[in-house]
Amino acid sequence: MVGSTLALLLAQQRLRVALCVQPPRLAAAATATATASPGPEPGPDGHSDIRAYALNTASRQLLESVRAWPEEGLPPERQPPVTPVERMEVQGDQGGALTFSALTSGTPALNWMVDVPALEARLADALKFQSGVQVLRGTDAPPPAPLTVICEGRRSATRAEWGLDYEVKAYPHHAVAARLTLPAPHQGVARQWFSQGEIMALLPLGGEGGQDAALVWSVPADKARHLLTLPGHEFLADMAQVCQLDAGQMRLTHAPRSWPLELSQASRWVLPGVALAGDAAHAMHPLAGQGLNMGLGDAAKLAQVIQQREYWRSLGDIKLLRRYERARKADFAAMGNLTDGLFNLFNQDNKLVQQLRNWGMTGVNQVAPLKSWLTRQAMGHSDTAHR
Repeated sequence: MVGSTLALLLAQQRLRVALCVQPPRLAAAATATATASPGPEPGPDGHSDIRAYALNTASRQLLESVRAWPEEGLPPERQPPVTPVERMEVQGDQGGALTFSALTSGTPALNWMVDVPALEARLADALKFQSGVQVLRGTDAPPPAPLTVICEGRRSATRAEWGLDYEVKAYPHHAVAARLTLPAPHQGVARQWFSQGEIMALLPLGGEGGQDAALVWSVPADKARHLLTLPGHEFLADMAQVCQLDAGQMRLTHAPRSWPLELSQASRWVLPGVALAGDAAHAMHPLAGQGLNMGLGDAAKLAQVIQQREYWRSLGDIKLLRRYERARKADFAAMGNLTDGLFNLFNQDNKLVQQLRNWGMTGVNQVAPLKSWLTRQAMGHSDTAHR
């Protein structure tokens, strides 16, 4: 998605772009994975993909600028692919609480939950109508180019071929994700719980009047493996102990899946003629829901740096690319350190630390300027975001 967005942005500058959708080695790996672990049956939204992203205002504006915002042109029988988050409620493990509201922020939404298949489909449609982008698939060899941007993801083989090191700090937690139906309509409210070192989020789906939610649950690796072995009703019962909802009134619509969590970053993001973007450059804990926002911010910044380059600089000029690297490394450091600090803070079982963190959460909730600043950061209105 980061690569597709960047291709569309560069094509708007009348640059010729070759987009390698899936190199042969990645296609083979994907086939092997699918064979070894078949996915669940499609849910009520017509697909078996449980991914959903919280996209902020800056990301929405960026996708709208390349005509890839997935909110129009769907048949009425399909669930809306975009759900505005109007309120977010965060609960600590000892009474701490923090609430963010779009109404008090003077915005239509804090962010938007977007189904990944719908976003991918809209990007693919936009690419079809952009003559400046040549989409290469399978065995198609990429043509020579003054600049290669690698957006393959955290385990990028191309990044390794260029000798760009990727430093990984593995967390002791795995993420467990699922889709479910809630006991009542979500009313556009996202909820998050910090409980006994675990972090659970229920994110609204299915449009403004929907009753569906995406679950993202950060738990110790052993517990994650155990949760995947449980029957649906037992999984929901364990989940209900954290979120305090009636397990009997909930229903799983997509089978749970799990993956390891990490804080990671390439030591260098650029070389002469080469740049990293998205998960190929960085990854963080999902507790702030900023993963794809950071990747789209990479695409926006790199496109801006290229557009504003001196006429005599080539696209692969290392001094040009370092402008991009400096700006995005700073943004990632700010958000990555925040999520890492929050994870480590709430992973402490010391009673005094627990009391202090819940006191701090409640204190932030009572300081309007600080809450406003945090809200602007989450919405992508930081000083450097997407500029």
